Amino acid sequence: MEFLNDWKQWLWDLPWIDIGIAVIIAAAIFLLRKIFTKYIFKMILVFANKASHLLQNLLLAFEKPIHFFIGVLGIYLALLYLPIPSENLHFIHQVFRSIIVAVIGWGFFNFASTTSQLYNKIALKMEDGKDSMLIPFLSRIIRFVIVALTLTIIAFEFGYDVNGFIAGLGLGGLAFALAAQDTISNFFGGVIIVTERPFKKGDWIATPTVEGIVEDISFRSTKIRAFEDSIVVVPNNTIAHEPITNWSAMTKRLITFTVEIDKSTPREKVEKVVQDIEQMLRHDEDIHQELIIVNFNQLKDYSYEIYLYFFSKTTAWVEWTKVKQKINMEILRILDDNQVELAYPTQSLYVENGEEEFLHALREEKVKEINERSKDSEE
Repeated sequence: MEFLNDWKQWLWDLPWIDIGIAVIIAAAIFLLRKIFTKYIFKMILVFANKASHLLQNLLLAFEKPIHFFIGVLGIYLALLYLPIPSENLHFIHQVFRSIIVAVIGWGFFNFASTTSQLYNKIALKMEDGKDSMLIPFLSRIIRFVIVALTLTIIAFEFGYDVNGFIAGLGLGGLAFALAAQDTISNFFGGVIIVTERPFKKGDWIATPTVEGIVEDISFRSTKIRAFEDSIVVVPNNTIAHEPITNWSAMTKRLITFTVEIDKSTPREKVEKVVQDIEQMLRHDEDIHQELIIVNFNQLKDYSYEIYLYFFSKTTAWVEWTKVKQKINMEILRILDDNQVELAYPTQSLYVENGEEEFLHALREEKVKEINERSKDSEE
């Protein structure tokens, strides 16, 4: 009974009027938050959209943080109205200031993310449907810096010696840099790749180390899907210091080879074959018409060589092989129409004396060889 009496006395001594007013303050601000989010904030967004897309993105990034902050503000003002001891108020002020810093960091973190997505969409349209690697890369760095600064300021607010921490980082940074030379070189290799942009995500590249399709680039490495469908992870420092062939940057694709026809082909037919092949290429819709070379290039020991140099409009490998096959079939048709044979490696033996003398000498040599073999067998 004594415990119950003490409990009742404690409840009776509570400042119920102050508590009621504090609850009303908190409820009013929560109601204001709902009105602000539903009406006022949307009106501000409409005006911001007319002014600048960047300003609109900034407001959208801070929408949820502001919504959260208004609720925290209601609780904070309600607590200030209550008769709380000053030593406890000091802690409440610290928490409130830390929440303000966290809300600002939260908003800028969202802004960095949404801005990255916006500019990546712009790059997507400008770069023929391929993602930009520079924007996501820089966005990661900016968001990391925002989080680090936010945590540092909050730690400083609660009395932690941030200066000593930063000085310790400076002293330990040298040792870390020496121990992580490869990691740092890979990081700067990644910076070189995303700034100079020798390739983009989705490009087909070839280096002395690897060949395939670029899938992603991170702080340390680049992921490339090889043609056997495996993922090859190449350190950025390696790929940044190698010659890179970007096959996806081709606007047309080279086709070059030689056709060797029989050396007994008359000159008129050689000319006709060269002309027919060139005309065929000139009228083919899959062949780029800027440069087409079809020349009687060389006299060989057993053939006449016709040299072909031209480009296909497509750069896709599978379609390119189909174009090559079609051209080869057309060349075979032209050779058949002109009754021209392909050359094969052969040798002709010319005898200076007459045929009868050559056969007589050959017969005598054979007879002599047979006689020598018979003599050896008798012995």
